Amino acid sequence: MDLKHRADMLLRGAVAAGAVPGVVAMATNREGTIYEGAFGERVLGSGQAMTTDTVGWIASMTKALTSVAAVQCVERGLLDLDAPASRVVPAIGEAQVLTGFDADGRPTFRPPKRPVTLRHLLTHSAGFSYEIWNTDIQKVQAALGIPGITECRNRSLATPLLADPGERWEYGIGIDWAGKMVEAVSGQTLGAYLKANLFDPLGMTSTAFRIRPDMRERLAGIHLRGPDGRLAPFAFEIPQQPEFEMGGGGLYGTMGDYLKFVRMILNGGQLGGERVLKPETVASLAMNHMGDCRVTRLVAAIPLTNDAEFFPGVAKSWSLAFQINHEPVFTGRPAGGLMWAGLANSFYWIDPATGVGGVYMTQIFPFADRESVPLYYAFETAVYDSLK
Repeated sequence: MDLKHRADMLLRGAVAAGAVPGVVAMATNREGTIYEGAFGERVLGSGQAMTTDTVGWIASMTKALTSVAAVQCVERGLLDLDAPASRVVPAIGEAQVLTGFDADGRPTFRPPKRPVTLRHLLTHSAGFSYEIWNTDIQKVQAALGIPGITECRNRSLATPLLADPGERWEYGIGIDWAGKMVEAVSGQTLGAYLKANLFDPLGMTSTAFRIRPDMRERLAGIHLRGPDGRLAPFAFEIPQQPEFEMGGGGLYGTMGDYLKFVRMILNGGQLGGERVLKPETVASLAMNHMGDCRVTRLVAAIPLTNDAEFFPGVAKSWSLAFQINHEPVFTGRPAGGLMWAGLANSFYWIDPATGVGGVYMTQIFPFADRESVPLYYAFETAVYDSLK
């Protein structure tokens, strides 16, 4: 069975069964797109079809784009991976390590053993966390009046470290700080920098922090899966007049745009004659930059996510932009594959060894959705099976 027939059946069947409201999935090799499909509705009951140019909140798929912006700045001599990040953004130097809470519930802190660096930020080993996966961060936010990260307020970044920099993988706001560093050395907002240095060169015309009118016309709504398994529309949108553009999760975009980014990585930093990264930089993006630290399971601390880990039992580290699987995984992806995801159940992978990659988007909470993750895995598996 060819890829188009198999993937179409898979995705159409999931929509028909009510597993997902709508889905877009695409795959590419180094030469071009090898599959694209869209099924279901942008919003359940709306009658608006999901299409290949549907815009969605790509959430933490933003991280790889911001990370590439940061390594572009390293290439250009504007940033140093291993210098104290506070030399560029002094506020990063104010972060202290959380030691506990006093009798009144106020957090207690100590200085970190070493400064936070850009390498720490990009590999999620700086010690920063997220409230959605850590109740201690929630307690700090409540005690000190710190808003949640998705409010995109500068004060949102005032949460403490949970570990000393470089000592463990702790998924959190590090890429938001990296975005602040890009802004500081470029003199541009993160969105303006990304547009000029990544989106325009790659032809990513429908990816932005602010949803333009033409993007809103194609926007898919987010849905919430209830305890009974049923899906219902759920009102959620990243602030459109933010204090800062959230480099860790603020972008809206299409899967077609993101596939161009995937293909650029597969082609060693260039696409269609436009070079955005040096080949040696792209090679570095496929290497472990966190030493002996390893990616661990994310344990849900709010209802908008389930516990989450891709390929449990497989050793995984982090490059300067992506999670790396150190062993082959059941979808057919070999060791050395790159991937990550977005909170509303969007996913991508990049396989430099085989020369393929793919993207998948639905718009569902909670993250690591019990229907959407297996569907994504099945789509990736279909792509690899088609190569045999």
